[in-house]
Amino acid sequence: MHVEEKWRLTEQAQIFSFIEKYSFATLVSPSLQSSHLPLMLDRSNHYLIGHFARNNPHWRELTEDIVKQHLVIFNGPHGYISPTWYDNKPAVPTWNYAAIHIKGCAELLSADDTTQALDSLMHKYEPELLVKRDVVSADYQEKLSKGIVGFKISIDVIDAKVKLGQHRSIADQQGVTAALSKSTSADHQALVDYMHELKLGIGEAAKA
Repeated sequence: MHVEEKWRLTEQAQIFSFIEKYSFATLVSPSLQSSHLPLMLDRSNHYLIGHFARNNPHWRELTEDIVKQHLVIFNGPHGYISPTWYDNKPAVPTWNYAAIHIKGCAELLSADDTTQALDSLMHKYEPELLVKRDVVSADYQEKLSKGIVGFKISIDVIDAKVKLGQHRSIADQQGVTAALSKSTSADHQALVDYMHELKLGIGEAAKA
């Protein structure tokens, strides 16, 4: 992914927060085989952790060459930006978005580590399932675990891009922020919320 410096996100805390929030990713292997799946971030060890359905042949590529890097794509908020929202004219339409690409080597997990990864996934999205085990009983989980293959990918290279209009004039940023805030589009609302979270592209003058 091409990332101009004006749009590069460098703060590790913000990058990790993005990965954890927008965790449904696209994993692309060197052969261009791809899968869409949720990934957990192991902050301490700098790994992404996930699992395949065993009948998905993609997992076999992770055993062929542990030296080759795989690409993981995390997509965040995005939306169409109208040139009519800018104070400065002439202007053209554009698309603002946030995305993170990670490259790293992959390896399969042991059965115990795969079970732990599944527990971590449930703990993140629905921790009640680990407390009241009548829905996902331990026996049922163990039975189904034979149908999945866990893996981890090292975080070797990070390209983080936040193209949020932060390079434009204060007036232009304010116009875009106002228009996004009034929009009924869920994509626009997510985009402007993320802009406020990072304090980028919202038209605030830089503090001395």
